Amino acid sequence: MEFWETLCEVREYLADPHIITVLVRIFLAALAGALVGIEREYHGHAAGLRTHMLVCLGAALSALIGVLLSVEMAEMGINSDAQRTGAQVMSGIGFLGAGTILLKKANTRITGLTTAAGLWATAAIGLSVGYGLYEAAYATVLVVMIAFTWVSRVEYRMTRKRHRIFVYLEIDSVASVRPMTELLSKDFGAVEMQVTPPRSGSSPHVGIEALIAIPPKITVEEKIKKLHKIDHVVFALHIN
Repeated sequence: MEFWETLCEVREYLADPHIITVLVRIFLAALAGALVGIEREYHGHAAGLRTHMLVCLGAALSALIGVLLSVEMAEMGINSDAQRTGAQVMSGIGFLGAGTILLKKANTRITGLTTAAGLWATAAIGLSVGYGLYEAAYATVLVVMIAFTWVSRVEYRMTRKRHRIFVYLEIDSVASVRPMTELLSKDFGAVEMQVTPPRSGSSPHVGIEALIAIPPKITVEEKIKKLHKIDHVVFALHIN
């Protein structure tokens, strides 16, 4: 009981914005960002430990600026919205997150979305610390770390059962495009299909790039051979 009373007293002390609590919030924000960034750094992602620390720290400082300015302006009888700076942070962090999103394999494969989402969540954590919502901030840190570790393992096991590869098909004419895309979607679980000029340069051939599913016990070579046997397919390739 005494522990909870002491904890409540500390919490009440930290809720009052002054020099000590400002320094505590800055430190807690840097720590929260570091905890989130450790996993990204360990796995070599574009945004790692330092990036997440700085994002969280900057967001917390932005929130603190809003809070402290609101207090000063309130003393002068002027109404001010402390959340305005936080709103700008959440919208502005999108530019940094966009830098971690990359397109690969003929502009059809997107990577870096998880890291970008992590940066966005880290900015929200920093704002929470800056506004003094410590419990919510560190609860979010815990959930984000679980998402980066345990949930990612579950996701990997789920996606392993529906492994996908990019393939290129060259078909004999434009008239075969629609039935071919329908066949790929129905029988091969194809998604992200895109019609392209023929790689062979032969007219009236048409190219189709698609992301198709492969069962665990089927090899890429076997899948490509199966694609070769489809009517109107001139040749098929696996795109690396």
